[in-house]
Amino acid sequence: MITILLVDDYDDIRDMMTIRLEKRGFTVVTANNGREAVVQTSQVAPSLILMDINMPEVDGIQATLQIRAADPEFRIPIIALTAYALPTDEARAIAAGCDAFHPKPVDFDKLFDQISELIGEVQTS
Repeated sequence: MITILLVDDYDDIRDMMTIRLEKRGFTVVTANNGREAVVQTSQVAPSLILMDINMPEVDGIQATLQIRAADPEFRIPIIALTAYALPTDEARAIAAGCDAFHPKPVDFDKLFDQISELIGEVQTS
């Protein structure tokens, strides 16, 4: 079973993405912000994390840094998501430890390709 941790501070985005991911056969665990993401990562040990970058409290960059620092040996793939993509955002996300970058609005075909590249074949509905 493949578990994805979906981190986003907007309920409607989390709900819509959860539905799409579950239709593809993934188990989805959610977090509302970076602080929750760090806790959920240690409790759930997801197969992959979809990390929103721009969030209140702890943003996706800081959360990624904390996740990487907590267990450097166990590298969970992280895809950075952002609606406000500046030219430097992708470089910042990769430097923080993200494995891929995906601008919003989400292109699900591309996102599923990225997931497949990072964790293996994506399950079909």
